Amino acid sequence: MSTTKKLRQIGKSGIETPAIGLGCMSLTGTYGASTDEASIDVIRAALDNGITLLDSSDMYGDGKNEELIAQAVKGRRDQAVIATKFGNLGGRGGKFADGKPETVIRSCEASLKRLGVETIDLYYQHRIDPDVPVEDTVGAMAKLVQQGKVRALGLSEANPETIRRAHKVHPISAVQNEFSLLYRNEAEETRQTTKDLGISFVAYSPLGRSLLTAQVTDASSFGTGDARLRHPRFSGDNLARNVDLVGRLKSIAAEKHCTPGQLALAWLLAQGDDVIAIPGTKRRERLLENIGALNVELNADDLRRIAEAIPKGAAAGLRYPEGQMGSVFL
Repeated sequence: MSTTKKLRQIGKSGIETPAIGLGCMSLTGTYGASTDEASIDVIRAALDNGITLLDSSDMYGDGKNEELIAQAVKGRRDQAVIATKFGNLGGRGGKFADGKPETVIRSCEASLKRLGVETIDLYYQHRIDPDVPVEDTVGAMAKLVQQGKVRALGLSEANPETIRRAHKVHPISAVQNEFSLLYRNEAEETRQTTKDLGISFVAYSPLGRSLLTAQVTDASSFGTGDARLRHPRFSGDNLARNVDLVGRLKSIAAEKHCTPGQLALAWLLAQGDDVIAIPGTKRRERLLENIGALNVELNADDLRRIAEAIPKGAAAGLRYPEGQMGSVFL
């Protein structure tokens, strides 16, 4: 299947990737166990199929995620666009983010070493630190660009005001926030700003953490250690409500000769050429299914019907556990 016809620019950085990348978080245990061998195989399969954007973070597997990417791209660095992130503390010590300039520099050096590369293509602030002005954080990130250690800068879970402030310090090439048929209020608000500034919108969890694949039926769909069991959208009545919503996509998907997941990805990518989706998976067959979304053609009537099947704001449950909601969209 061709991915080249769907190349999209990452902001004004000059970097191009297919409209679908690979989110690598699930390769190091977030959604249950996985093996290094299988994870490396998935990354290499992505590259084999022209999926060049590999999205990681220094917090995924406490750095192991980046080490797996290093093994997978060995001898193939020119085929990969490597994106990684820093500064997400995940609540350790009562804090969710560290945006101090010295943390930026130290984190980048550590990521470069784990990745085994001289330059990171796209470097994100993973969570906005409310105790450090974003101007200070991005100022330190800009120095990395000047030193040739980073090609382009990004922010994750940033709100429009933060994005504008950061962009005045150094051009921001990408903003990575959650965006899917199920969760689009904040994303659509943010895209009004990113489009104005020529910034790409990288949609993480574009399949609603698997809900939009229509493969999730109840809590038994998840194994031991799966982080989704802590998310309100996957609990009790919320899960039943969301499964019902997703079921509405099945008939439209059948008409388009695709899976519900492919339909959801195709809808997302049809929102504009500024959108790049990074669905994550630890299975080769799911990767190939996601790539197939690039070949799903939707007309204006299709897009309307899909959006009406899952109305904006209809999903039940917060997108993170309540204690984490204060660390997003800052």
